[in-house]
Amino acid sequence: MENGCRITFFPASLAWKISWGQLHYIVFDMQDKLQALIGNVSQVIRGKDEAIRLAVVCLLARGHLLIEDVPGVGKTSLASALAKSLDCSFQRIQFTNDLLPSDLLGTVIYNSSSLKFDLKPGPIFHHMVLADEINRTPPRTQSALLEAMNEGQVTIDSHTYPLPKPFMVLATQNPGEFAGTYPLPESQLDRFFMRISLGYPDREAERQVITGTLLPQDLRPVMHGEEVVEMQSRVEKVRVEESLVTYILDTIEATRNSSAISLGGSPRAAKSLYRAAQASAFLEGSDYVLPRHIKELAVPILAHRLLLREQTLGGAPLARAETILKAILEEVTVPL
Repeated sequence: MENGCRITFFPASLAWKISWGQLHYIVFDMQDKLQALIGNVSQVIRGKDEAIRLAVVCLLARGHLLIEDVPGVGKTSLASALAKSLDCSFQRIQFTNDLLPSDLLGTVIYNSSSLKFDLKPGPIFHHMVLADEINRTPPRTQSALLEAMNEGQVTIDSHTYPLPKPFMVLATQNPGEFAGTYPLPESQLDRFFMRISLGYPDREAERQVITGTLLPQDLRPVMHGEEVVEMQSRVEKVRVEESLVTYILDTIEATRNSSAISLGGSPRAAKSLYRAAQASAFLEGSDYVLPRHIKELAVPILAHRLLLREQTLGGAPLARAETILKAILEEVTVPL
């Protein structure tokens, strides 16, 4: 006993120190496993380490990921490789215009033996769910995801059923094809924690893609779901100084006051940016957030949530939103 503080010993994998009577520790093997996770997925998704890193940040923050890009760049492979690397259950759902909410959530059927109604779970009851081409299904089915994404549960026939942990929705859509699609409403977009784009690989990475034979199902797990849940809990303990909270709020307020934006960031967007910064710091092995964590993540966290005014200059809406957001970030004062 020293200064009224009991010193507790941890396994050798934990490095600890005592500061102001409190015990702090960093689990080094967690960061090693996270780097192994990124490296494992990169065996399939070549030359896209930053996109993989953002997907892992989204996972650590208990978020859901929207992958918007042209066909054939590895959107589906990224989702399945991530699930395989985590040894988590994975389900791909092809969203079509005839998909019903019950096809996604499941239904209850009468069991004549037990004289009760039993749940026949739908594909949403998996750790990692790929909503492929989510904008091809009508709003009624899109909205069936809202409770699952926000609460980690679904309600069927007035009964609530919890979803497995960890739970993550990865949705894909093609930004260049609009025939027969239903654009995601603002309420749905706001529930996607982050939006990323893979883009075309560079020449050498594409050479490895076309000559390689490794598929997502060939990967070996480097982590387990229970470890992910533990890491998600530790992310919430990463320290964020009050000045950085103010920086986040200033950024969100600037999107609401911009003359080019008709709908700025919501409180959920502010919370997402806060949690993403914590997850990014944790991924780097730090127990505190820096201003750059916030600034680097502002675009993938906020751009897809912004609704622009009609008089904004030409170009794709998302590209314009990113340009406007980058300009806003240059104007907001960064705390020292």
